[in-house]
Amino acid sequence: MTITNQDELDGLKEIGRIVANTMQAMAKAMEPGMTTRELDEIGRALLEREGALSAPQSTYDFPGATCISVNEEIAHGIPGDRVIAADDLVNIDVSASKNGYFADTGATYRVAPVRPSLDRLCRDGRQAMQIGIAQVGSGRPLAGIGRAIGKFAERRGYTLIRNLASHGIGRALHEEPAEIPTWPARGEKRRIHRGLVLTVEPFLSRGGLWATEADDGWTLYSEPRAPVVQYEHTVVATDRGAMVVTLPG
Repeated sequence: MTITNQDELDGLKEIGRIVANTMQAMAKAMEPGMTTRELDEIGRALLEREGALSAPQSTYDFPGATCISVNEEIAHGIPGDRVIAADDLVNIDVSASKNGYFADTGATYRVAPVRPSLDRLCRDGRQAMQIGIAQVGSGRPLAGIGRAIGKFAERRGYTLIRNLASHGIGRALHEEPAEIPTWPARGEKRRIHRGLVLTVEPFLSRGGLWATEADDGWTLYSEPRAPVVQYEHTVVATDRGAMVVTLPG
């Protein structure tokens, strides 16, 4: 989607606030002994209260209102009977629509107590996203996002999952430009235009290179197996840089 007027921006900001508030409330409620289904029900209730529709459910018939991925699951985890335990890495990904506008946000949380190495991975994962967001602006190359994140990852000794990309969003969950690399990609020649709405969502890992799909047709795992974190915002490209719309409020 390309933002062309204030009404469109206001609509995008509204759903951005809703998904951000939902994710934060889920994270605050999460505790050892809770199942991922119970955590998902909290998200479902919050979205319904705001008059928003779960995007994975409405778009892809996903079997949950949100995606909750624990430890070896790195994305698209199906909420179910899995019990959340201390020292788990839990990724919460919330995407939804309201009044025809879509927004998408995600973050990886630690369930205390946690190992210092996982704390560091999460901190660096969030920084990798922020570094990518800093490359967004009118007229800038899309490849700049992946180049900057790649330099950061290499410097810190991390790898990046290279088949889970950022994407356009706004009037649908996934739009053009599709498959925006969050890793260095030599063949990427597209540029960012003013008003473009996109996600920035690198998957930072301590050894993982690819995402592979489980037999359930949804859940993704790291190959080779390694800890992975993901942080994601929906942003709008402006002449002054990126405007983040998935902010709580």
